[in-house]
Amino acid sequence: MKLVRYNNFEPNYPSSFSGLLDKFFNDSLNGNVQKFSPSVDVSEDENAYEIELAIPGVKKEDFKIDLLDGKLTISGERKQKETKEGKNYHTVQTQYGSFSRSFFLPEDVSHESIEAKYEDGILKVVLPKSEKKVLKSTIQVK
Repeated sequence: MKLVRYNNFEPNYPSSFSGLLDKFFNDSLNGNVQKFSPSVDVSEDENAYEIELAIPGVKKEDFKIDLLDGKLTISGERKQKETKEGKNYHTVQTQYGSFSRSFFLPEDVSHESIEAKYEDGILKVVLPKSEKKVLKSTIQVK
């Protein structure tokens, strides 16, 4: 069993003084823009790679997926719901704001056949593999 120091503040709150300073200056320089990083699962089989991002509460129109020079970038924003009058929240653990995750793709990905589907709060990006090109040659000894 591993002992971990208890942090009685919010989960993203730094547990050390240097972490607190980093958070303070990073938030101050970034204009206190809310950002988060969604959980990602990456898998592979003989036909394709799959990237799954857990992002419930986002409309499929709010995602942006770009591919540039072998780098796949998935970004978007989860907007915070308006608070209703008379409703007191005791805790809010849902993360809101913008997010961006980038992945460098292997050379065997067929860039023309990439597909993305959003269902039940999971964004699934399928990266089909192209046929392997075997470069074979015989070299004569002189």
